[in-house]
Amino acid sequence: MDSKNKLSDLFHNYKISNLFRSLRARIFIIVFLTGLISCLVMHYAIIENYEKRAVDVKTSEVQTQLRILANHLITAGYLQDTSSEVIGSELNMLANLYDGRVLIINDNLQVVKDTYGISEGKTIISEEVVRCLKKGNDGITSVYDTADGYIEITTPIIETKSLEEGDVLDESEPKEIVRGVMLTSVSTENITTTLAILSQKATRVELIVILIELGFALIAANGLLKPFDRITSAINDIKAGYTDQPISVSDYLETEHIVNAFNQLLERMKVLDDSRQEFVSNVSHELKTPITSVKVLADTLLAQEEVPNETYRDFMQDISGEIDREDKIINDLLALVKMDKKASSLNITSVDINAMTEIILKRLRPIARKRNIELTLVSSRQVTAEIDEVKISLVIMNLVENAIKYNKDNGWVKVILDADHQFFTVDVMDSGIGIPEDSIDHIYERFYRVDKSRSREIGGTGLGLAIARSAVLMHRGSLKASSVPGEGTTFTVKIPLTYVSTDNSQIKTKKL
Repeated sequence: MDSKNKLSDLFHNYKISNLFRSLRARIFIIVFLTGLISCLVMHYAIIENYEKRAVDVKTSEVQTQLRILANHLITAGYLQDTSSEVIGSELNMLANLYDGRVLIINDNLQVVKDTYGISEGKTIISEEVVRCLKKGNDGITSVYDTADGYIEITTPIIETKSLEEGDVLDESEPKEIVRGVMLTSVSTENITTTLAILSQKATRVELIVILIELGFALIAANGLLKPFDRITSAINDIKAGYTDQPISVSDYLETEHIVNAFNQLLERMKVLDDSRQEFVSNVSHELKTPITSVKVLADTLLAQEEVPNETYRDFMQDISGEIDREDKIINDLLALVKMDKKASSLNITSVDINAMTEIILKRLRPIARKRNIELTLVSSRQVTAEIDEVKISLVIMNLVENAIKYNKDNGWVKVILDADHQFFTVDVMDSGIGIPEDSIDHIYERFYRVDKSRSREIGGTGLGLAIARSAVLMHRGSLKASSVPGEGTTFTVKIPLTYVSTDNSQIKTKKL
């Protein structure tokens, strides 16, 4: 039972985590929260703004009434004699009108009148009252008590001196004298009630808006992600093999970038797949041809009862030649496979490039002499570099051998060796048949032949340049070709003098 609960919790947590990883869910949450926060902000802004405005209006209204009443108090001498029924009625009417309380306080801080009738004769020491007595109109205060629901207002009772005929104005004496203070408490129940009603209506509106936002968020999330759904569907169709056509979904700039990148990847995969199929087909063909020739020759011998020795020897020589051809293809394929491995398989040593090149040319000169091809080495300096001698030897040998094979009788092959402070270069130039412009970009492809019939005659496998290029790239070098059909071809090998390992901690240096 515990195990079942654990699995249930794990599944639940997994679903929750996946939910928050969903872009659709995130868009929904963002849109919904944006609307919800906006509603809440507007709600509180409207409520608070109304409350502040209502309090300010009521305070201003009450203060106006209190100023009028203060003048009546001075005129009637109410601070000295509180028997005036008219003033008492005005006080009671004001208190009843605003559901409040009015206290008349003289300059001795004694309450001379309380509309509640409970504080008369008492002394009130209040900061607001004292300030109003000292500063007059400048000391007027109004305090809104939200907890108890009332506004407390202080209003000075000011007597203004009037000059009678013959009186001299003494500038040192004040024109206005504060005789007392009215401390008024006004109920804000009507404001609170209005706020409650307004808040209820706002809440109803917010609930409606929230429901609308939920629908809008769902529609927005689904609508915004429709292009991505179409991309996913198109990719699934390609994966399932229903189509191999490029995707076309360009609703947004972002989806357009994704589609373009995927289409480029798809095109690259098609090229690689075509290359793979072509490679397998070429390998099968190249390996099958010598075997077929050997079988035909063997069947021919077996079909004859008495074979002359000369004929037998000719047939066996042909069989031996086909076997040699098969062996060369297999060896080249193995060499190419080794080249595809990581550079860690390189055996890096310091090598005399001049001596290495001389040895290679010495081996190939007999082949060149058969067609009267002049083979020369031009070197202006001694070059030493950190390389895998076997692989770079294979590069130069393949290039020079191709230059001899695809050359004209009585032609020439020139090998130029040079170096600077960073790289050494080997230029292999010939006076051969050249390479057509439309083929120059394909010559490094495996089993690619410019002239298939001629390659068959001279025994080429179509792997030599692929092997050479792989070996050069393993040394972080470059191999480039330039050719003029009918005039000749130049291959340029450029390799760093110092081999730098992929491990930055292993850096070898060598002075030229």
